[in-house]
Amino acid sequence: MTSLVVQTSFLGDMVLTTPLLDRLARRGPVDVVATPQSAPLLAGHPAVRDVIVYDKRGMASGMRGLMRTAASLRTRANGEPRGVSVAYLAQGSFRSATLVRLAGITNRVGFETSAGRRLYTRAIPFDRSLHHAERLWQLASVDDESPTGRLHPRLYPSPNDHAAAASLLASAGVAPGAPMLVLAPGSVWTTKRWPHFRSLAIALATDPRTSRARLVILGSAADSGIARTIADGLQSISVPLPIDATGRLPLLGSAALLQRAGAIVTNDSLPLHLASAVGTPTVALFGPTVPSMGFGPLAPTSEALGVERLECRPCHAHGPNACPLGHWRCMEELSVARVIDAVADVMRVTR
Repeated sequence: MTSLVVQTSFLGDMVLTTPLLDRLARRGPVDVVATPQSAPLLAGHPAVRDVIVYDKRGMASGMRGLMRTAASLRTRANGEPRGVSVAYLAQGSFRSATLVRLAGITNRVGFETSAGRRLYTRAIPFDRSLHHAERLWQLASVDDESPTGRLHPRLYPSPNDHAAAASLLASAGVAPGAPMLVLAPGSVWTTKRWPHFRSLAIALATDPRTSRARLVILGSAADSGIARTIADGLQSISVPLPIDATGRLPLLGSAALLQRAGAIVTNDSLPLHLASAVGTPTVALFGPTVPSMGFGPLAPTSEALGVERLECRPCHAHGPNACPLGHWRCMEELSVARVIDAVADVMRVTR
């Protein structure tokens, strides 16, 4: 049986979809509809046969783009029929449901809360008590079955990805196997950005529990300004400056770098999920969102930190551009001391 998974949400959602892909691959070929941004995450993934890129906000926007993409869901690049039996709508918009219906896929499965649910042939309960990876995994359930163990997303960096990460580290003088800590201070959502990463970097560089590890700042090119601010904070003490990896690695190259790290400190953003996919010990910082919303860390060793007993948390599904109450206590009051203690607890050090 050939399955199609439509996942055109955020990059982290694609990472959390991989347990579903693994599950479906045990039944037959799996094809995935992805955005141009998230498609590279699935390169080399053994559960995936084809990735169909749907540039829904670019070249494939509008009805013509929808129709062209629908045609690609019927026929593979080599001209063979794709033969999809069931489409799983991991991204639940009406547009996604329309896409698979236009492709002539008769079995369409998605969440009963989704905007496109009227076009589904089977609607699955959206259980808010579960991690989102498990919610997505359950799209393929035929009854109330649950996973036998904790789900873990999986990504597969290529030799080129590992070489890119190794080259970046070597150029900064980091020997293979040397202890390393990663900081991921960015997020596309403003209020998710913990404001104390600069102070944390100073504390990590001077605390005996963590000072042996070289700091690496990971993120997109948009985070380069934050990286410079963090590095500026270390100028006055005699320690190596952090390695600025922002915008310098492809997505799977970042995952390859994380595989070498003793731990990562990250906001509720993509690096958290990359770390889960490669097993990096994780300290995840939550402010306007909370782990119980379903997007906490899944790494084997992890801690999720937040300011408890704030009645205003959570205030948003993602993270507003500004605190609705004007105080941003959920992030301002999350102390460096708590974070560095958590790092020391989870850190894996290569000796």
